Amino acid sequence: MGQLRWLPLLLRLLLLRPPGARPAGPIRAFVVPHSHMDVGWVYTVQESMRAYAANVYTSVLEELSRGRQRRFIAVEQEFFRLWWDCVASDQQKHQVRQLLEEGRLEFVLGGQVMHDEAVTHFDDQILQLTEGHGFLYETFGIRPQFSWHVDPFGASATTPTLFALAGFNAHLISRIDYNLKEARQVARELQFVWQGSPSLSAQQQIFTHIMDQYSYCTPSHVPFSNRSGFYWNGVAVFPEPPADGVYPNMSEPVTPANIGLYAETLVANVKQRAAWFRTPHVLWPWGCDKQFFNASVQFANMDPLLDHINSRAAELGVSVQYATLSDYFRALHALNVTWRIQDHHDFLPYSTEPFQAWTGFYTSRSALKGLARQASALLYAGESMFTRYMWPAPRGSLDPAWALQQLRQLRWAVSEVQHHDAITGTESPKVRDMYEEHLTSGMLGVRKLMASIVLDGPQPGAGQAAPAADLGTGPVGHFVTAYNPLAWTVTTIITLTIGFPGVSVTDELGHPMPAQVQNSTETPSAYVLHILATIPGLSYRHYSIKPTAGAQEGTQEAAATMTSTLRFGRRLRRHASHGGRRLVPVANDCYTVLLDQDTNMMHSVRERQSNRTVRMTQEFLEYHVNGDLKQGPISDNYVFTPKDAAAPAWEAVEMEIMAGKLVTEIRQYFYRNVTTRDYTYAVYSRLAHVPQGHDGELLCHRIEQQYHVGPLELNREAVLRTSTDLNSRQVLYSDNNGYQMQRRPYLAYENNSIARNYYPMVQSASVEDGGSRLVLLSERAHGISSQGNGQVEVMLHRRLWNNFDWDLGYNLTLNDTSAVHPVLWLLLGPWSATTALRQRSGLALQHRPVVLFGELAGTAPNRSGPQKQEAVTLPPNLHLQILSIAGWNYSSNHSEHVQSLQKGHRGEAQADLRRVLLRLHHLYEVGEDPVLSQPVTVDLEAVLRGLGPVVAVEERSLTGTWDVSTLHRWSWGTETGHGRGHSTFPSRSPEGPTVTVHPKEIRTFFVHFRQQ
Repeated sequence: MGQLRWLPLLLRLLLLRPPGARPAGPIRAFVVPHSHMDVGWVYTVQESMRAYAANVYTSVLEELSRGRQRRFIAVEQEFFRLWWDCVASDQQKHQVRQLLEEGRLEFVLGGQVMHDEAVTHFDDQILQLTEGHGFLYETFGIRPQFSWHVDPFGASATTPTLFALAGFNAHLISRIDYNLKEARQVARELQFVWQGSPSLSAQQQIFTHIMDQYSYCTPSHVPFSNRSGFYWNGVAVFPEPPADGVYPNMSEPVTPANIGLYAETLVANVKQRAAWFRTPHVLWPWGCDKQFFNASVQFANMDPLLDHINSRAAELGVSVQYATLSDYFRALHALNVTWRIQDHHDFLPYSTEPFQAWTGFYTSRSALKGLARQASALLYAGESMFTRYMWPAPRGSLDPAWALQQLRQLRWAVSEVQHHDAITGTESPKVRDMYEEHLTSGMLGVRKLMASIVLDGPQPGAGQAAPAADLGTGPVGHFVTAYNPLAWTVTTIITLTIGFPGVSVTDELGHPMPAQVQNSTETPSAYVLHILATIPGLSYRHYSIKPTAGAQEGTQEAAATMTSTLRFGRRLRRHASHGGRRLVPVANDCYTVLLDQDTNMMHSVRERQSNRTVRMTQEFLEYHVNGDLKQGPISDNYVFTPKDAAAPAWEAVEMEIMAGKLVTEIRQYFYRNVTTRDYTYAVYSRLAHVPQGHDGELLCHRIEQQYHVGPLELNREAVLRTSTDLNSRQVLYSDNNGYQMQRRPYLAYENNSIARNYYPMVQSASVEDGGSRLVLLSERAHGISSQGNGQVEVMLHRRLWNNFDWDLGYNLTLNDTSAVHPVLWLLLGPWSATTALRQRSGLALQHRPVVLFGELAGTAPNRSGPQKQEAVTLPPNLHLQILSIAGWNYSSNHSEHVQSLQKGHRGEAQADLRRVLLRLHHLYEVGEDPVLSQPVTVDLEAVLRGLGPVVAVEERSLTGTWDVSTLHRWSWGTETGHGRGHSTFPSRSPEGPTVTVHPKEIRTFFVHFRQQ
């Protein structure tokens, strides 16, 4: 951002600074030893464990035991759990427990990973936190109370709300825009109380600390040495630690000759930092990436240095001490300072320099982003299906321990890929392969579990079948089961690939189902079968698919209808300006899409509710980017740096309209050159025709689009631009992690305005004017921007290479030669209609019914079983965020659990299969909708009666480790008058099984059922 643009903010921050805010007295520096341990990035998890990660825990334990003044904070749980399970001895485990009890070792954050904040969905953020917190609480009886989000590339406003709900007392971040950080340093506004949710506001606010310009690393430059400073163990070596223990770039040891110089350097840095904060307490992180693998040499040098400074504290004006994050924040909280309130706006996008806008990673490795969300959705379905299998009583021979292991494997994989160098697409190819292998293996296990449940519990491995292409080779037909994981009745179209055009589809009772067959876009010899399905909440439907030559007279067999195809030859882009005279309509009960047969492009969309026609065209464009550092700024995995505005990526387009009774599909193929045989881009747009008697509100009110993108040419970034005549004033709305929306006005910068006006879209974005709103819903994360009035462009794919030595050395050039197939759903209509539809439609896209097809081929499910269960149905503004048997075996009573641990009962017990984890989320903001934004009261006993009689309902913190009645978070003094002290969760009278959920609340419960 240009300096002139920041002047108003800087002046405002300076005016907000209370005069004389810092108390008099010496500066107190809290030296916090830590190691930043990426769960992936350049090296695989196993490579990192072997090279350095295991040694961090082993050597830190040994050194903490040698000096009572020493401290250390541990962050991510994936590495620690691997060390705990595979490396740690009984003596080391005892040391961990002792150090935790003494407060000299502290777990902060406590999730499986340090999740990214821009492109992760908040469901998955909660999952990975729950996984880590559950392990820590079950194993040690501890609950992290502070975050340490030092490396995600920008900060979302969803995160502080989730961390408050998890019971944290303070939140720590680092990476925000460089200009904004500089302005906040000058104004001493790096600390504040953040009200991340506009609806929850003060209810779930949290004190937030932004690290200064040195971030989480110790300053590496020391003026008296040509080596780095304060990194006495050097730099980790891969693949194995050096046999002689000598690492590269080891700092000069502290000696009597240089200890004064080291002290001067450290004290000068502490004083520099102190000038940026309002109190004399300075957080001085000691560590960086892959540090403390040799904690002995680290502490052996720092111990005398800190003693030397403290011996001259009065003279230097600085005292120093080893500290945990708890030590620092407790001291800060005790000062009783009044803090400014930060509202619900986020700190995205993130830039480090004028031409380094970290907005490319919003799209990098689109295939991995899609796989991560698919895995999350499958896990969500598998969790509730297994819970329904177990309650009110297991109905088959399925081994629950095996079933839980399948779920745990996928929980681990989905948690792992939320890491800030995983789903972001910023990892090396071999690490991407690791994430994908873990996800696909976990998904296979959960699909086996779900197939076994549908088949009423065969032993693990049963129910496996031939691939989908074999459907139709047998004379007797096959069965398909569709499971709806949402707690509403869903009417939708499920889609299968089959090997024959003639087919009849019937349900469990033999009734014919509306179905349609058309040619496949991917496989010339295959066909696509669409089936209209209405499935109650958390329930199944079974379908029989039989090959047929057509309906026979005198029988009830009804063959699926075939589509008719209308083809339009290639039209050249240069003739596009002459279009608009010959329009072809494609309509359902909600929309009419008008297509221009002179250009083969979309022309406009008329929506029936307000009878407004909105001009709307779509095309693919590419940003050309530089790969040669000598020629200027480059794009890479992280950074998007376009040379110029996007240019059309096609010269000609073909179109087909596949018209059917159930679905009409528009296929547009975009060719890079007029004579090219193969298309680079394609759009498949689908409108559903919902028969009378079916509640197809959500299905009717969307235009489903799937895209084919790639392979791309080198150093191209591909976007889909949708241009409308909506007078949006170039204001875009995009979501924070699928939880809440942010208003994104276009900002004019001195440099790099295109890239710095890109934002993450995790699930939803929109543009609007006074009458209508166009909503985009996504099943994976993308970068999104509005580069013109009424425009919205979505970055779909990137392929890059550059000659930057750092990128080449770590293989981070993103030479992605794949083709990707993302999906967007488009909603168009008045504000009132799109407000009511957006949230549920987004969930319908994310959690489409799980179709068990290949897994069941040739095997009929037990029809007397699953589908007879009573449906689970919630009001339309309430989402069942999770229904799961987590398996943690800790007592809900904290005192009992701690006593059990003290007696030595440390995880030997079997998994608890009786306690059910339930989480409810109110989908709407305060005032967003006159009806749906109201608090909603539900009787859990009635909603869950299909699982058996409810015995007890306990309300818990977000990750389940706190009884909310005993959770007392710190309250920080603010300018609105809230005093310092403790803050509890909102006081609620005991509700029993009847629960009232207010706008945007996320409520977590343990539910206990009576066993049958």
